[in-house]
Amino acid sequence: MNRNETEQTLLALLKEYDESGIAEQIDYQKFYLYSIITHSTAIEGSTVTEIENQLLFDEGISAKKRSIQEQLMNLDLKKAYEKSMMLARQHTDFSVDMLKAMSALVMKNTGGEYHTINGDFDASKGEFRLLGVTAGTGGSSYMNFRKVPEKMEEFCQQINERRRQLIENGNIIDQYLLSFDAHLLLVTIHPWVDGNGRMSRLVMNHLQYEFGLVPSKVVKEDKAEYIQSLINARESDSPEPFRTFMLEEHIKNLSKEMERYKASQTSDPIKAFLNR
Repeated sequence: MNRNETEQTLLALLKEYDESGIAEQIDYQKFYLYSIITHSTAIEGSTVTEIENQLLFDEGISAKKRSIQEQLMNLDLKKAYEKSMMLARQHTDFSVDMLKAMSALVMKNTGGEYHTINGDFDASKGEFRLLGVTAGTGGSSYMNFRKVPEKMEEFCQQINERRRQLIENGNIIDQYLLSFDAHLLLVTIHPWVDGNGRMSRLVMNHLQYEFGLVPSKVVKEDKAEYIQSLINARESDSPEPFRTFMLEEHIKNLSKEMERYKASQTSDPIKAFLNR
């Protein structure tokens, strides 16, 4: 599909999604959030499943054979999302302090102190990195850490200007594109020593919650394509490769949600049980 066809497909799917009533089911929003969290941490190496997170979040039951570190990663991200959703409802402007505070929640129990020749910083407090970071094995380095504070100020200013316009005169596609662009920009700046991916996906979802959109997620099965789209966008100096990936990813994930919902509405559980 070309871009226009992709956008029209998404709009049609969102209309069907809204009219189906799927989002009105009891606890649907909660479980959808748990899915977002589970896949976001899975991209960073967590092996905790959605069912295990449900038990961990709702009943405090630890997952067997899962490390304390990865369970804390999921608990921290849940708290960060809860804070983010509250700020989104209040239409709180983006600021460097706000993003640092969100990062501190994301990294509360998995971040640590760093002592470098350029100074000390604490990832668990959301402080910006004071060292260089490479973009994977054989990859180029992210921007010099000295540029990060200025670029983060510019990031907040740019996002605030665009989001204010879209709050007042919202176009669904433009709203999604802004959320994808914010994701890409933040991960490109790479302001923290760790947690940049989780924060970038959280900021994307934050904007989507603020606009009243169905939040998008990147499922762990598509990690390679996701990372490649970020690389392609960075190397081409264009957001288009990432925008295209995210639009298609959202369409695919929403389609699967709708398929499962329709199957649950048409199936006969008693008949299925008796025919086992």
